[in-house]
Amino acid sequence: MPHEVRAVVAVKKGAPVEVRTILVPDPGPGEVLVSVQACGVCHTDLHYREGAINDDFPFLLGHEAAGTVESVGEGVTDLTPGDYVVLAWRAPCGACRSCRRGRPWYCFDSRNATRPMTLDGKPLSPALGIGAFAEKTLVAAGQAVKVDPAARPEAAGLIGCGVMAGYGAAVNTGQVGNGDTVAVIGCGGVGNAAIAGACLNGARKVIAVDVDDRKLNLAEKFGATHTVNSRGTDPVEAVRALTDGFGVDIAIDAVGRPETYRQAFYMRDHAGVLVQVGVPDPEMRIDLPLIDLFSRGGALKSSWYGDCLPSRDFPILIDQYLYGLLDLNSFVTETIGLDGVEDAFAKMHRGEVLRSVVVL
Repeated sequence: MPHEVRAVVAVKKGAPVEVRTILVPDPGPGEVLVSVQACGVCHTDLHYREGAINDDFPFLLGHEAAGTVESVGEGVTDLTPGDYVVLAWRAPCGACRSCRRGRPWYCFDSRNATRPMTLDGKPLSPALGIGAFAEKTLVAAGQAVKVDPAARPEAAGLIGCGVMAGYGAAVNTGQVGNGDTVAVIGCGGVGNAAIAGACLNGARKVIAVDVDDRKLNLAEKFGATHTVNSRGTDPVEAVRALTDGFGVDIAIDAVGRPETYRQAFYMRDHAGVLVQVGVPDPEMRIDLPLIDLFSRGGALKSSWYGDCLPSRDFPILIDQYLYGLLDLNSFVTETIGLDGVEDAFAKMHRGEVLRSVVVL
């Protein structure tokens, strides 16, 4: 029987979100029904509301979530009701050309639930295949990653997107190692997660770059050894001054704008790595001298979801949290109810929060 639950829905482009009653079906083969306990408010949800992802309205928003498995569909053997899980928007298929080559973090056919959740009889488009601003949601079994239930859901859910994206940009994509120097441009949730990941992986110097002193102060809490306010300072020159004139081994752009990409490109040492994890507007372009691309060497990388493998990486991050090594609690600025999502979008846009987290 379908489950009637309250959920946050974006009904049409640019309009305020609404809390509506939706229908969530029982799980079909390979699917699980999850009772959501907490879900972070991410910029991607706002992008969906604004129609910047696609125009498949209405959207069921929310994707950065933790909860418990309520029931499982046919063929699901590795999850049982009561399991505590973090939801992932990548669930490797195991059969595509990337999975067959041993690179499941680039899976080209990630799994999602196929039975639709509906609003007034119309199928909903769940954000990133999850839709977790809801009391219950339906996902593919591979999207539900079992983790230690000792982790509080407000913190645990954040590794489902923003924290994993930033942490993975440093650790998986940038491959920060012992003694490396790192610069991170943009000290929101993703950027601070990159800072934390770089510190945990042995970086000796981590330089936080932002235009907001409040965010720079938070960056120090996550392990930044130096800060640069780029509002009135050339960040490339400032980073070079902090690295004996050479630049950093790894520069991470957690903003995703042409000007920040260019800054990251030039604040690298020769043969340094640039990692872009901030999501750009589709209309943005970058123009760089080809001779600089050639002569500076190194690598220019894009980090998709922190190049993570959720089944491997989520439990690791939760263990680091429980051991006191990764401060997930400090990413939680406030907890809200379902009816607070629209206001949380406004706070996020103004840069007042790292994460507002819906608690159900």
